[in-house]
Amino acid sequence: MTITQVSKKYDISADTLRYYERIGLIPPVDRTKSGIRDYTESDCNWVRFIKCMRAAGLPIEALIEYVALSQQGDSTIEARRQILVEEREKLEKRISEMNETLERLNYKIDKYKSLAMRFPGSDSEACGNVKKD
Repeated sequence: MTITQVSKKYDISADTLRYYERIGLIPPVDRTKSGIRDYTESDCNWVRFIKCMRAAGLPIEALIEYVALSQQGDSTIEARRQILVEEREKLEKRISEMNETLERLNYKIDKYKSLAMRFPGSDSEACGNVKKD
C-alpha cells in the first residue's frame, strides 16, 4: 500500500506517518524502486497499534522504546511486556480519575435538575446568581 492509501485507511496524515517512521515509532518501511513507500500488512499492523496506543494516551517515548525493543527480537519480550504493564497501570489510574470526575459531574447535573424542577424558570434565577431588573 502507498502512504496515501495507508493515510486514508487509518485516518492518519501522510506527514504523521513519515514523522512516525523518522522517529522510530514505526519500523522503517520498504520502498519501491522509484522510492515510494510500500506498506506491508506488518507495517499496517504497526500503524494500527501505534494509533490505538496514542489514542489511549501512551507517550511517544514509551512507544519508541517498545518498537526498538521489538526489532531486537525475542530476547526483549519481558522488557516489552514490562513497558505495556507500566503504561496499563498509568492508564488505569487515569480512567479511575476520569470516572471520579464523571461521578462528580453526574452529581452536579442531577442537583441542577432537581433545583430546576423545584424552581421553574432559569437556572440563574433559581440559584440567585443574576439580579433581575
